[in-house]
Amino acid sequence: MLLRVDFGSEQPLYQQLRDQIVEGIAAGALAPGERLPSVRQLAADLDINLQTANKAYALLQGEGFIKAHKREGFVVRARDELAASAEHRREITSKLRPICAEAVCRGMSEREFARFAAGVYAAVKNGGPAR
Repeated sequence: MLLRVDFGSEQPLYQQLRDQIVEGIAAGALAPGERLPSVRQLAADLDINLQTANKAYALLQGEGFIKAHKREGFVVRARDELAASAEHRREITSKLRPICAEAVCRGMSEREFARFAAGVYAAVKNGGPAR
């Protein structure tokens, strides 16, 4: 999986990396048990600060998307290890509420929003662009 960073984006680089890796896991581009590049290698490949790469991996590990192995480095967790707990559902809800509020403010109907969200969900799951 090819990771890219946009140095001109308002989104922090570590967050860009975190989001791309999560999308890669969702789309199957990163398989369970797959080894990720080392923090040093990732930083060198993307020409970013070592601490930025480390922060992205620490965030992913803290959220349960990856785990550290002594010999293998960071690897992608299996899907059954990623089941949404009540805590994860609360996190997703807190992220989704402002998006829903914006959709309401912009006049999207619930049906239109549901279709739109379903399209984005399918695109993420299939590793393609949003429709």
